[in-house]
Amino acid sequence: MPLHVHGIGTAVPPNAISQDEAAAAAVQYGCASPEQQRQLKALYRLSRVKKRHSVVLESDSRSGGARQEFFPPMRGDDDRGPSTAARMAKYEREAPALGARAAKIALQNAGRAAGDVTHLVTVSCTGFSAPNFDLGLLRELGLPWTVARTHVGFMGCHGALNGLRVASGYADSDPDACVLVCAVELCSLHYQYGWNGDLAVSNGIFADGAAALVGGAAPGSSGDDWVLARSGSSLLEDSAELMAWRIGNHGFEISLSARVPGVIEHALGPWLDGWLASQSLTREAIATWAVHPGGPRILESVAAATGISRDDYAISQEVLGEFGNMSSPTILFILDRLRQRGAPRPCLALGFGPGLAVEAALFR
Repeated sequence: MPLHVHGIGTAVPPNAISQDEAAAAAVQYGCASPEQQRQLKALYRLSRVKKRHSVVLESDSRSGGARQEFFPPMRGDDDRGPSTAARMAKYEREAPALGARAAKIALQNAGRAAGDVTHLVTVSCTGFSAPNFDLGLLRELGLPWTVARTHVGFMGCHGALNGLRVASGYADSDPDACVLVCAVELCSLHYQYGWNGDLAVSNGIFADGAAALVGGAAPGSSGDDWVLARSGSSLLEDSAELMAWRIGNHGFEISLSARVPGVIEHALGPWLDGWLASQSLTREAIATWAVHPGGPRILESVAAATGISRDDYAISQEVLGEFGNMSSPTILFILDRLRQRGAPRPCLALGFGPGLAVEAALFR
């Protein structure tokens, strides 16, 4: 049985920083020359991000300036900021509460109680602890101690689509399943010191957020469920080192090759056409597109590969502008807005991550 979507909820930390203020603050973390300062400010401006939320912020750009103490100014050329252990301790403290906020909204929208949940799927690539934030969700939400738990870890920006595939498997095997999927990412904990083009791009676009989805095999009360009809997955050829996410001594370090958009533009179309054909569909039959906004160039490369217009990915750009790239929760933010606005179906969701991998989800 396919997964019926009953409700979606989203949440972000209370404080945000404007992109202009973030660019000005970033200078103290590694710009050694006026030229580097100019390049950094240009990268932040070209990101098309307007503001981003973070768990390290103690005040907001809208209330006299965004301030934080977690990342002290760089003290020398060898300073790389807080240790990975310190960053993980912050993750362990903050992730459960943020995820619970999104999950409460999803349960309310679905018309379900916490006690109804039979299966919990958590998604994250920005923190590790055992027990993970799934146990925090059990406590914060009052979920049954017998809930079946599965964690989808370290899969990057498309992780929520992997989580939905797991949820769909649960729904298919149990007609009475009530599945809660919760994706939490605290990307800002991995802010990197020093001057490096790849790291400057990630410092300037990633942000924190959480999103949750409640679903099951049975139709919901609305009578107009979005239904996950099919999932697809593929690695793109000769691209394994173009996008990577590795654990360093001072946080997790991302590498993003400038070739990524070109590879997507070249390889996505042929794979997507074959996968859609297996569902008796063509690109032209897709009524709505939900594209994970890894950045402006990712959106543009998908458009070039598929022939969609800027209007087709307008909500993806809207979410990127308002929140930045929150990694795995971002696609659920987009799907939530599409559902709320009555977007037509079929809807195709696309996400990309290390590998270089593409994940697709078809909603009818």
